[in-house]
Amino acid sequence: MGNLLKVLTCTDLEQEPNFFLDFENAQPTEAERETWKEVDVVLKDALGILDELQAYKGAGQEIREAIQNPSDEALQDQAWAAVVPLVGKLKTFYEFSQRLEAALHSLLRALTSETYNDPTQHLEREQALAKQFAEILHFTLRFDELKMTNPAIQNDFSYYRRTLSRMRINNVPAEGENEVNNELANRISLFYADATPMLKSLSDGTTKFVSENKNLPIENTTDVLSTMATVCKVMLETPEYRSRFSSEETFSFCLRVMVGVIILYDYVHPVGAFAKSSKIDMKGCIKVLRDQPPNSVEGLLNALREWRMNFRSFPPSILHKYEFSSKTSKSSPEHPHLSDLPEPGPAEPVSAQPCLTSHAFFTPAVSSTHANTPPTY
Repeated sequence: MGNLLKVLTCTDLEQEPNFFLDFENAQPTEAERETWKEVDVVLKDALGILDELQAYKGAGQEIREAIQNPSDEALQDQAWAAVVPLVGKLKTFYEFSQRLEAALHSLLRALTSETYNDPTQHLEREQALAKQFAEILHFTLRFDELKMTNPAIQNDFSYYRRTLSRMRINNVPAEGENEVNNELANRISLFYADATPMLKSLSDGTTKFVSENKNLPIENTTDVLSTMATVCKVMLETPEYRSRFSSEETFSFCLRVMVGVIILYDYVHPVGAFAKSSKIDMKGCIKVLRDQPPNSVEGLLNALREWRMNFRSFPPSILHKYEFSSKTSKSSPEHPHLSDLPEPGPAEPVSAQPCLTSHAFFTPAVSSTHANTPPTY
């Protein structure tokens, strides 16, 4: 344990950790079982949500024809009939984000409890819960990746709201209103207006957990996040641990979890992940990413860069310490080196929602063969 604590507190991280976080085979102990079962019910639906989202085609054709022929009642009815069941799916995705937030709270409650003295002991001795936490992060990034590349989602919902409003004005019965009423439609609209809705929901959920547990020091939560990031980094850069992964999918899974937990830490921690006082070795994490084939991690590097540019401002002294581009990539308007980025103002948390519009933000970190199959579900 002493060696691991040195790893987690030493800037150079020269010592190897003395435990392996088994993302593939961790099983709940009796002490973990109650929380594990509660979260498992939610995670069992995660893959189905991803499958439905990937298969989402939208009602673009029907909507275009209805808009181009506003006096054709048959086309209006066809468009409405096509959109209503799709809105039902979007409602299901939104409601799942709320279930996922509740599952996250259950995990954070367990992983920050006083059962053990520090986050290292929690992650080492409650590996099944740590694995579930990782699965939530993996799902979140994958969901947002799919959403960002599917403009039909927002187009369909916008058409639904406009049509519903027009029907009310004209006192026309709206069959689909029972599916999504006006109040719920407003909440769903705000959810999908965000470029990365599931990540924003998860980040807000983590912040909410901290604010609702005022007797729990914020460090209990941020230390779990920073320790998770460090353990992922050490496993990825240590051949002995990498050899214990049974597939490349698990390696890619670990990369994605590392990035996801860094983003959560950056959102929740008062000064973020890139500050000197951060407990995450950001230069080491970025090096691990940059040492991989560029096409497999460019999206994750972009995720960190875009997140920082939209949620926090860098002082130049911090900004220029990090190189986010992969080792073989060159600067371009789409993927600039950090030295090419404009110098922002002082570092302060930003409460506004992100404006992440680049589809490269969540390019899959795995090959297309495995991109749709999170390895641990």
